[in-house]
Amino acid sequence: MNIRPHRKIVRKKTRKITVGNVTVGGDSKISVQSMTNTLTTEVKNTINQINQLEEAGADIVRVSCPDTSSTKALKEIKKNTNLPIVADVHFHYQRAIEAAKNGAACLRINPGNIGSKDRVIDVLKAAKDFNCSVRIGVNAGSLDKIILEKYKEPCPDALVESAMYNVKLFEDNQFHNFKISVKSSDVLLSIKSYEKLSNLCDYPLHLGITEAGGLQSGSIKSSIGIGHLLMKGIGDTIRVSLSADPIEEIKTGFDILKSLDLRARGVQIISCPSCARQAFPVIETVKILEDKLAHIKTPIKLSIIGCVVNGPGEASQTEIGLTGGGNDNNLLYLSGIPHKKIPNKNIINQIVELVEQKVKEINK
Repeated sequence: MNIRPHRKIVRKKTRKITVGNVTVGGDSKISVQSMTNTLTTEVKNTINQINQLEEAGADIVRVSCPDTSSTKALKEIKKNTNLPIVADVHFHYQRAIEAAKNGAACLRINPGNIGSKDRVIDVLKAAKDFNCSVRIGVNAGSLDKIILEKYKEPCPDALVESAMYNVKLFEDNQFHNFKISVKSSDVLLSIKSYEKLSNLCDYPLHLGITEAGGLQSGSIKSSIGIGHLLMKGIGDTIRVSLSADPIEEIKTGFDILKSLDLRARGVQIISCPSCARQAFPVIETVKILEDKLAHIKTPIKLSIIGCVVNGPGEASQTEIGLTGGGNDNNLLYLSGIPHKKIPNKNIINQIVELVEQKVKEINK
């Protein structure tokens, strides 16, 4: 019998597609994406940022391709990076064709500005010829004029109609290697649009709250919107859109997945907000540990609790736990079992050492 049925999220079974060497949909892990903010033509800077995103855990990266110089740069960028590259294309369908020829693994096109049906068909032909997938990227801020005239303003029906028109166009041209997004900066509009779309098709969905804002507010909006959908089993790949360093998007994306037990990476610290009962400086301790353990990629749960109210209980659910105790007698737990007492001055070094030992054990 499963004693924790409340933690079971049943994902909707979608079609499996490929983005380079990454599969999206079906039983694939939920991939985490970001986008470069360098000029694509500044090849060295773009390569450096992509490699930094890979180190942070990104599975896929998107690169803006507004002109021919940018699509040409993809060749050199691809040679010096490992992540599958999605070419972000707006307005000029020829850029998508050029990107496919120059090594893009996926083409993101916007139905609101890519142009006529014939242009989309030309893009699909290039995608077939060069083994690219495509994302139908509908955005509330750039809906097709005809759809806007019909609905007067962005709404779930408008976003989904735009997506499904293109789904039919793709299917009529025997192209099925695609995923879909229906993004808005409005959390509720995004949620309702994705829910409606999920009921209408089985193609993989790329989740995101577009233009979510700065690091704090944008992370909160994205966590609510993406998290809500993931809890309902909707979503196959995610991108957190922040006005911040793209690496923060990857961190937040993984934090969302870790919070829902959908995917794990690195150290997950469970810690209290601190109060007068704390036996050691919790906030300072957690901050130092986050910095010192940032290089760890192996999934590990660590609890840092300042007193005995919830400390032992939280420690029972983590690989390594610390509970604050009076008179400089803090208790370390290993897999929920009391290990030894340590004074405040030894907390950081002892925990870092234990985490690194645990990583070695797991990776043997």
